[in-house]
Amino acid sequence: MDTIASFFSFITTPVSWIIVQFHKLYGAIFGPDTGWAWGLSIVSLVVLIRICLIPLFVKQIKSMRNMQALQPKMKAIQERYKNDRQRQSEEMMKLYKETGTNPLSSCLPILAQSPFFFALYYVLSNIASGKTVGVINESLLESARQAHIFGAPLAAKFMDSPEKVASLDASLTSVRIVTAIMIIMMSASQFYTQRQLMQKNVDLSVKTPYMQQQKMLMYIFPVIFAVMGINFPVGVLVYWLTTNVWTMGQQMYVINQNPTPGSKAQDEYLGRLLKAVSHRGELRSRRKRKVVQGIVAKGPNRNDNERKFISSLSKAGFVPQADGTVIRGEETVDESGTTAAGGRRQQPKRQSKSQRAQTVAKAAGESDAISLEKETAEETEKDSKPKTPGKPAGRQQPKAGQRKGQQRPKHPSSKK
Repeated sequence: MDTIASFFSFITTPVSWIIVQFHKLYGAIFGPDTGWAWGLSIVSLVVLIRICLIPLFVKQIKSMRNMQALQPKMKAIQERYKNDRQRQSEEMMKLYKETGTNPLSSCLPILAQSPFFFALYYVLSNIASGKTVGVINESLLESARQAHIFGAPLAAKFMDSPEKVASLDASLTSVRIVTAIMIIMMSASQFYTQRQLMQKNVDLSVKTPYMQQQKMLMYIFPVIFAVMGINFPVGVLVYWLTTNVWTMGQQMYVINQNPTPGSKAQDEYLGRLLKAVSHRGELRSRRKRKVVQGIVAKGPNRNDNERKFISSLSKAGFVPQADGTVIRGEETVDESGTTAAGGRRQQPKRQSKSQRAQTVAKAAGESDAISLEKETAEETEKDSKPKTPGKPAGRQQPKAGQRKGQQRPKHPSSKK
């Protein structure tokens, strides 16, 4: 570890300078030789670095989501060109280029943070050895060696010998208890962060080897941190525990506010969004309107969570618009038996036998009344027609082949 840290010694001066500036601030409050002053200086260093890494964290989130979405296509390419490794690599690179995905983007925050981590490790190791480093002079070195966090010196390690711990004015028991607790907390925070990612922020409809890899890392990373932690100084454990807690909180915020489409977290987020719409009748946040706008724009390509959200909005009497707003819609029944707002048409209540008989009798009475009115109307219309002058009312028209006018009576002999 010391050899690796020496490669990053070129940034020990900036790291030590930042720590010293924070130490001046906290030293004026808690005292320059206290563990609070030096411990909070390390915590502030972590916060400053993580704030600077937020753009890389956003890229990491986007890259991880793109990688999840590309897993089915990547698997198809691997199966199609399983006997041609070169063509397989070319198709993979082509897919990354078309989608704008960089597989290394998910590692950018860790890679960018590693120089600061090793530089801090190098600074604390020199403090433990009694050597000045960066802008930390003899007086600051002595102050740092006297600083203890819950009885453990900043430069002490879990595997240090009793003699080395005694030279730092501490007991081996207190050092090991403090370092063991911090190692457990560090590993537990790492495990929870990965577990939260797997259970809530993964599209459950896509089953790919990528999910299995993430599940393996969920158990491997905490073990790696636990093994490496016994060789970390207390100051480095403070640094690493703080960055793990920051990552956990940052990821929790991203999962709650911008979940992966198709994940459990998205279902919970859309449920909260539905409650907000039902309670207020509108969406006031621009970010929330943008979410609804994206769901409406997908059309038939919505996932199950988004279809459920649109259906629930419709049942509540709201219609999402293309600009992300929601309006109250009138429920009109269409041919499919559903309302314009998307709800099902209610079936009529079942009637008793006596109620059905009354309904039939009422319908029969109405039918008779309609028939009587119809007959009366026909008679009135017939009487109102003008009669043709000069023609008797009961005279029939002659049949075909007969002469017009009055017919002669037949001869009696013709009756035979």
